[in-house]
Amino acid sequence: MATFLYRLGRVAFRRRGYVAAMWLAVLVAVGLGALQAPGASDEEFSMPGIESQKAYDLIQERFPGAAADGATAQVVFVAPDGQKVTATANKKAIEEAVDALGDGSQVAVVADPFDVKAVGKDGTTAYATVTYKVKSSEVTDASRTAVEKAADQAREAGLTVEAGGSAMDSGGGPGGVAEIIGISVAAVVLLVTFGSLVAAGLPLLTAILGVGITMFTITILATTLGLSTSTGTLAMMLGLAVGIDYALFVVSRYREERAKGHAPEEAAGLAVGTAGSAVVFAGLTVVIALAGLTVVGIPMLAKMGLTAAGAVVVGVAIALTVVPALVGFWPNAVLPGAARKGAERVGNARVRGRVMLVKRVVAGKKAVGGRRVRTGDLTTAGSGALGKATPAEGGSRDNRGTRWARFVLRRPIPVLLLGVVGLGALAIPMTQLELGMPGDEAKSTSTTERRAYDALAEGFGPGFNGPLTIVVDARGADDANAAVSTISQKIAGTKGVVSVATPHFNDAGDTAVFTVTPSTSPTDEKTKTLVKAIRSERSAIESGGGASFEVTGATALNIDIAGKVQAALVPYLITIVGLAVVLLLVVFRSVLVPLKAALGFLLSVLAALGAVVLVFQQGHGAGVFGVEQTGPIMSLMPIFLVGIVFGLAMDYEVFLVSRMREAYVHGESAEQAIVSGFRNSARVVVAAALIMIAVFAGFIGESDSMIKMIGFGLATAVLLDAFVVRMAIVPAVLALLGDRAWWLPKWLDRLLPRVDVEGEALIRRPAEATVGDPHPDPAPDEPVRARV
Repeated sequence: MATFLYRLGRVAFRRRGYVAAMWLAVLVAVGLGALQAPGASDEEFSMPGIESQKAYDLIQERFPGAAADGATAQVVFVAPDGQKVTATANKKAIEEAVDALGDGSQVAVVADPFDVKAVGKDGTTAYATVTYKVKSSEVTDASRTAVEKAADQAREAGLTVEAGGSAMDSGGGPGGVAEIIGISVAAVVLLVTFGSLVAAGLPLLTAILGVGITMFTITILATTLGLSTSTGTLAMMLGLAVGIDYALFVVSRYREERAKGHAPEEAAGLAVGTAGSAVVFAGLTVVIALAGLTVVGIPMLAKMGLTAAGAVVVGVAIALTVVPALVGFWPNAVLPGAARKGAERVGNARVRGRVMLVKRVVAGKKAVGGRRVRTGDLTTAGSGALGKATPAEGGSRDNRGTRWARFVLRRPIPVLLLGVVGLGALAIPMTQLELGMPGDEAKSTSTTERRAYDALAEGFGPGFNGPLTIVVDARGADDANAAVSTISQKIAGTKGVVSVATPHFNDAGDTAVFTVTPSTSPTDEKTKTLVKAIRSERSAIESGGGASFEVTGATALNIDIAGKVQAALVPYLITIVGLAVVLLLVVFRSVLVPLKAALGFLLSVLAALGAVVLVFQQGHGAGVFGVEQTGPIMSLMPIFLVGIVFGLAMDYEVFLVSRMREAYVHGESAEQAIVSGFRNSARVVVAAALIMIAVFAGFIGESDSMIKMIGFGLATAVLLDAFVVRMAIVPAVLALLGDRAWWLPKWLDRLLPRVDVEGEALIRRPAEATVGDPHPDPAPDEPVRARV
């Protein structure tokens, strides 16, 4: 592995023009293809195997042509204090607004509140339902503007008017601000870390290139693979984060190799051969975690995982090829200021040395045995200058990383206990985790959707915003009407039910649909209990009538999703952790290191979930993060967090521990290897973690509560995993284990393939290339060769 990547890095460095042109051509090609591709649609959410989905499918089958998936808007009218909506002036204003709502070309029908009895019991509130011919993603801005104009018209008459429903949701999601924040913070971190504008800009440039290629490709494949507009959100988020991180590690290792005195091309080859190996295996762990989302059984989630995995693969490929190619264009510009001056002095010394060597060869004063000799590695004169210029990158001098490592080595037990107890305490709120799908109630009170939700809850009861939908299949009943009526009456008598609407039959008369209004809000535990009660009494409710029923609706769907996610979580964990442990066994050739990595991940992800519950469910510090309404945690959040954070956690594990392993196999003691690993990797791992945190934290500012929650959860998880688990718990555990940390049974050692992540094969490579390589690779600043 290391030897192959070493050659790849040198080829990319030497053929930098071809490599850059090839990737630019790919970007242009997919960009042009994306312009010609039809736009992605808003994918219909589906979850095979749950009752809510079966009920929805039955509605689609038995009510052909019905706009079951059409967008709707609910325009809520509230009379002024002391008045009723049925007053003559108010009623006239509402009817005029209803007429205006029906004028749009996308409108199918508008239900007049006075005709369908959509007036509250106290007479102060009424609502009109607008049904559209298209899905919510296809509702145009013009249609939404028409709703707003009709609302303004009624407001002029003194009414309070708000609008909610799926048609009023303009999409949400990242609008570019999050990415700008993430990239800006990443640029500052890179500049501080590298002390060079070129070195700081290179990872940003390559990450943007990777994200561009990924997003254009997703657009091209959207129609063919059924990808939705939301599929690329995760790919963009992860592609940007890992793209910066992977390039950061390669550039950092290149600077380190230059500090040791290696020529630019050789340093690029060594950087890709060593850090590139870590990038490959780190990327594989992320891909495993994301591709593992397919076992959950949610098609949308599987597509998001696979497209994000594709973004990671692109990021790895760019880090291994584009980064060394761009370094080839500016081999010294990526170095710190002092090192750049040293490199220029070394380059001049090399040229003078080559001229002298050529003169000696021509004069016959130096025999080379008929072999061609490359003089590009004659860097002794300048290696000292470079090493002194950048003591933080390579060498044996202490830095903050080594000082921290020695602190942990002196006190491993207190550090370990403090880290484990702290994460355990933060994980405790996770035991109170409540899953659901936040709706309009989680939006800001500044939005008309939230105000409409509150007005409906006040005028019609808290359960009005979360009605249950009952679908009755009466094909097996002798009397369909009687069977449906019996089921309706029995459900109406269930504790917690406020009202049951009149059943609506299909044209064939064998299927009916009616709504049930609970007495409690959609996110209330009592509503969930009601759904479970209706389902648990199914046999008694259906008995004797020959008909069967299914329960669906937003609340029922949330319960089903939460149940399926919880059932899939353990198999998912077993799948990704098992595969990653095997992969880490190959990388580290150790039994205990992979197990320690997996346990550390579990600590960090549970603590991150606990933090999410603290803020978004219990409301502690909610105002700081712009959370206006607490409630259940998004049902898919645990799966998202487990999958993504596992991959990223293994990133830091590979980058940090691989340097320790490298030092250990090169002869250092177990304790000294920990210090060496922190000397060479701690600064870069910290920078990578800060960049990742910045990218994810940028999404906390989004208005969409789900994206806000995901951004907070991921940023918190990376913070805890990178700084508590990898930087504190990992060295403490390795210090306590000593040499046993690298123990591997002989029989397992024989079975595992050797991939040489540590670059052992590269130790002899420079010497061999200097004299014995029959086809040495040229470096741009070493064009002179002597031949006898």
